[in-house]
Amino acid sequence: MSDPTRIRAQLGPDGRTTVRVLMSHEMESGQRKEANGRLVPAWHIQLVTVKLNDRPVLSAHWGPSVSKNPFLQFNLRGAKAGDRLAVAWTDNRGASRSDEVLVAG
Repeated sequence: MSDPTRIRAQLGPDGRTTVRVLMSHEMESGQRKEANGRLVPAWHIQLVTVKLNDRPVLSAHWGPSVSKNPFLQFNLRGAKAGDRLAVAWTDNRGASRSDEVLVAG
């Protein structure tokens, strides 16, 4: 199991919530070779979903070109301090992770 996803959700004075997400994942592209010349198999996050109080607000489909330990930042409207924000991802080997945080005011 991977390390917990680090999530920060801060409500700004303009009503927008800035969400920052740092996911722990090796993210192999499938193009790198080992010392013996064999390709390292692809291993990357394919789907990222974000929900605010169980309502989907973001869905992203990723491929092998995303960097190791990917960082995602976005803004959303309509969140209030204390709302629950959940981030989940699934990789191409079937592993998944889900973490949540409360929106800070």
